[in-house]
Amino acid sequence: MDISDRIAAIRDKFNLNNFSMSKKIGVTGTTVDSIVNGRPQSDGSRKKTKPGYDVLTSIINEFNINPDYLFGKSSIMLRDSNLYNSNYTGTPQVVSTGSDGNENVIFVPTQARAGYLDGYGDIEYIEKLPTFHMPRLSNGSFRCFEVQGNSMVRTFFDGDLVFGKYVEDLYDIKDGRVYVIVSKNDGIVLKRVINRIEERGKLILKSDNKDGNFPTYTINADEIMEVWYVTMYASKQMPEPVDIYDRLHDLESQLVALQEQINNKN
Repeated sequence: MDISDRIAAIRDKFNLNNFSMSKKIGVTGTTVDSIVNGRPQSDGSRKKTKPGYDVLTSIINEFNINPDYLFGKSSIMLRDSNLYNSNYTGTPQVVSTGSDGNENVIFVPTQARAGYLDGYGDIEYIEKLPTFHMPRLSNGSFRCFEVQGNSMVRTFFDGDLVFGKYVEDLYDIKDGRVYVIVSKNDGIVLKRVINRIEERGKLILKSDNKDGNFPTYTINADEIMEVWYVTMYASKQMPEPVDIYDRLHDLESQLVALQEQINNKN
């Protein structure tokens, strides 16, 4: 199917003809006909008109169309039907509670990552993972993940621990914040996220390490099993006692003070 065929399929989906579809998207009566059927040529053939940006935008907005469908990148026509995996729910499939009835934090160490992908919904598997209570982590379900690799270096280092709060709704993911994304294809990844669920049914995943070995990529919403918003972390990496910029600022202020003393003496 080319783009004209897909526009015809959208027209048929909403039980319209070319004229009525033209009215809905605010174009002239012959515009859709020339896109779908083509304009008559002198040799008796018909040449289809390529839809412009304004026409495509109007179709997407009027009928809530998934843009990837129009350009042949997806078989899913309607934008809403592309957003959620039916398995994604507002709570984790399995949680752990203490004797007091409060939820524990479940720890997922590096060596448990592979098993977690198959066992995240398995009560027996989750019960085998370490659990603990963490002060100040309440009002939600929390998991602790051990950081693996260097993709988030500058912010998180290999072996750090990040504490994530379960995201109940993919729409709630905020641009520029750090999340743990659990998916069948990519496993468990720690990334800075740009949310394009509403517009494209995707998340954009970025690394803080800018050495060029960790490119930005996207993940479809229907691949996502769990999302955890990182609210706190623990690290063995201790900051330097004094940042180089602080040293420079101190040096600069001392030079200014010396200059003032010299000027005052003169």
